[in-house]
Amino acid sequence: MKNMGEEERDLEIEGGTMMMMEREDRDRDRDRDNRLGSDDSVSSKDSLRQPLLLLKNNRMNNTSQLAIIGANICPIESLDYEIVENDVFKQDWRSRTKVEIFQYVVLKWALALLIGLSTGLVGFFNNLAVENIAGFKLLLTNNLMLKKKYYQAFAALASCNMILAIAAAILCAYIAPAAAGSGIPEVKAYLNGVDSHSILAPSTLFVKIFGSIFGVAAGFVVGKEGPMVHTGACIANLLGQGGSQKYRLTWKWLRFFKNDRDRRDLITCGAAAGVAAAFRAPVGGVLFALEEAASWWRSALLWRTFFTTAVVAVVLRSFMELCRGGTCGLFGEGGLIMFDVNQAKPVYSTPDLLVVIFLGVVGGILGSIYNYLVDKVLRTYSIINERGPICKVLLVITISFLTSCCSFGLPWLSKCIPCPPNLGEQCPTIGRSGHYKNYQCPPNHYNDLASLFFTTNDDAIRNLFISGFDKEFHLSTLLIFFVAIYVLGIITYGIAVPSGLFIPVILAGASYGRLAGSLLRSFTVLDKGLFALLGAASFLGGTMRMTVSICVILLELTNDLLMLPLVMLVLLISKTVADSFNKGVYDQIVKMKGLPFMEAHAEPYMRHLVASDVVSGPLVTFSGVEKVGNIIHALRMTRHHGFPVIDEPPYSAAPELCGLVLRSHLLVLLKRKKFTKQKAMTGSTIMRNFKARDFAKPGLGKGLKLEDLDILEEEMEMYVDLHPITNSSPYTVVESMSLAKAAVLFRELGLRHLLVVPKTPGRPPIVGILTRHDFMPEHILGLYPHLDPHK
Repeated sequence: MKNMGEEERDLEIEGGTMMMMEREDRDRDRDRDNRLGSDDSVSSKDSLRQPLLLLKNNRMNNTSQLAIIGANICPIESLDYEIVENDVFKQDWRSRTKVEIFQYVVLKWALALLIGLSTGLVGFFNNLAVENIAGFKLLLTNNLMLKKKYYQAFAALASCNMILAIAAAILCAYIAPAAAGSGIPEVKAYLNGVDSHSILAPSTLFVKIFGSIFGVAAGFVVGKEGPMVHTGACIANLLGQGGSQKYRLTWKWLRFFKNDRDRRDLITCGAAAGVAAAFRAPVGGVLFALEEAASWWRSALLWRTFFTTAVVAVVLRSFMELCRGGTCGLFGEGGLIMFDVNQAKPVYSTPDLLVVIFLGVVGGILGSIYNYLVDKVLRTYSIINERGPICKVLLVITISFLTSCCSFGLPWLSKCIPCPPNLGEQCPTIGRSGHYKNYQCPPNHYNDLASLFFTTNDDAIRNLFISGFDKEFHLSTLLIFFVAIYVLGIITYGIAVPSGLFIPVILAGASYGRLAGSLLRSFTVLDKGLFALLGAASFLGGTMRMTVSICVILLELTNDLLMLPLVMLVLLISKTVADSFNKGVYDQIVKMKGLPFMEAHAEPYMRHLVASDVVSGPLVTFSGVEKVGNIIHALRMTRHHGFPVIDEPPYSAAPELCGLVLRSHLLVLLKRKKFTKQKAMTGSTIMRNFKARDFAKPGLGKGLKLEDLDILEEEMEMYVDLHPITNSSPYTVVESMSLAKAAVLFRELGLRHLLVVPKTPGRPPIVGILTRHDFMPEHILGLYPHLDPHK
């Protein structure tokens, strides 16, 4: 099947966007003149030809086939998740022995194991690198601050941040633009059936790992958790390529995975492993893949995903034992997250529940505003990023300098606080990680705002989650930190560095929650650290609109199961409130990027239309035994990926739909040149000369293109039998089916083509093909503007 890097065919998401063309040599091909579905231009010169579709359906689908991937405009196409039941593949299925079936099952579990191991190792390396690089930078700045060299300290901090930011920006802007951002929207779209250009390529994986390390260590208000989801998906895609001829990885067992269906399962496991590696939350990773990432699920996939995240948890636990006592990092214990806040037991009553409800309502409102502003900033940045890589790097430099000024300057607004007596740790903290930063304060005092700004994001969250009995924050400190993180998180997302939203949202939510806990302490007995946790939950629910997965991730992070009822309550309330204003942040980004995402539900206006109302045409079709020249001409003049095959007399009693043939399969068939001079069925010859693996989707290698064919002039007049490679059981719907029902069917089955057939006999055997773009609102409302709910 197609290589997603092929520029000539990447523009398709095919079928629905149909081009009209004139067939050559009509006088010599009179036998085709009455064939259904010829894709000729209907003109005055050729009034004898009848178009496939009714006049009202002779229309083009003009929806965009480009999307913003990372920070670049790239072509997109769909993925083939459908099982192709043609004769060649059926023969392969029937010939598989029990040993080969066992090998296939074992390999699936083996690849799940490898994905877990690899993602766990990358997650640990990512954490360790961030902790050491950020630790060195903060240690250098802190030493200068202790010597009262404040200007040198700012210069050191800003210079280190700038160097790291420029390194991340150059990697993203010049090597892999698709690595910018969190990557979760693109992974979500891929699992929905949208193949974005180079989104899972090895270069993207490389830049995602090192760009994320440099970006987080540079002090940006971004997280490494979102990029870890993308990293896990890239690792899964790389391992699931089914071998590579380029690198001589042609083990015959690997050929089982040269299809989009198995790769989809592996990438789902990779996305779950990324969450597990980022948060050390294996169950949360499974639920994240189920609730947010995957569009298609089954029980067998649940087991493999759970196995993968369990492997990640074991790998991280093993390395945590090695890092006990701070032996792995200059700043912390390897950065492996665990916000242990179970010192305070949550005992609550009815007034406490009312306060929690208030917290959820405000969190939902703030989260919806956050999403609105992120959308506006992303649209603004897209205009800047279109000007080229230099502008991307300059934008990163600007945001980096602004972030450095805020993190160094804002702590000067905070008052010094005396160190609490009888502490179990050093106060003020000198050197390594700690909760009490001296900054510019006199001995035995600490700066509480510096304890949040002058540390890594993970330690800042720990400081906010810590019990109110152990650490106190000024109200002004929490307010300043909340506003700064809220604004910096918005303006930072969208620049050309790998950046996640989880940590900025948790930071803003935790500071808001702790601030609310301090203001409402006369109404509740809940600890301020618990309020910080609930604030983070409310903000996550308000921005990302996830409930089950966020709840489990937070509980796994904090090791506090007693908070389950309150976390559930605040998540449900914040999501409900925010849903009344706008969509979740990832859904907004998917739409803003132009990715043709199929929603789980049909829009209300689709109930007023039937399938035949939106099909585009005319349609290009082939006979069961087709002339080579006609196939070459159709492939050259269109970018469709699927072509209906029509059997006509004498091969059938009347014109009937034989099935659907794929472009990539046609190219393989034409490359071998198994042609005949007479128009005759030669399926048995083709079956002897071809194997199912010949039509498999290429991995990292180069797939066939039309330019690779070397068809002679005399061969153009020869014939080829398409029956052996035609999917004889494509999914079809009757033309009178409601568009809403067809949309749900298309999405649930993960289709690329949905054939529309006539309801009444005596008509041509196919009305048209529905593809992803035919279900997009811009196409439907363009045809029927009176149905637009916003008018």
